[in-house]
Amino acid sequence: MKLHLSKFSDTNIFSGYGEGYVMVNQTRYEHSLIVLPDKVIENWPVKALGQLESEHFECILPFRPEIVLLGTGSNFNFPHHSLINHLVKSGIGIEVMDTKATCRTYNILIEEGRRVAAALLI
Repeated sequence: MKLHLSKFSDTNIFSGYGEGYVMVNQTRYEHSLIVLPDKVIENWPVKALGQLESEHFECILPFRPEIVLLGTGSNFNFPHHSLINHLVKSGIGIEVMDTKATCRTYNILIEEGRRVAAALLI
């Protein structure tokens, strides 16, 4: 699916997604990654929800997002509560959804001027 471009030309947005990939500013990614408004953290080492540990979110903390959107792949799966508690204790909210919904929600929050991070399992 192709998404409409943001009015913020210097901000990372999702420009498309499909089975096994997402596109950020017209660049295709076929591996797990983290997208922030001004940075893309490529090659996030998590390939499946069962591998996810709280340490995998450490790279997000210096950017101080107000919320992390966790995209769990083509299906919604809720992670262990300890992962969510780690972010909440750091003062960061978290929402869990499938990856396609994460892309759409991220773009909406960016348009609202929110400081958001999308952590995607591809």
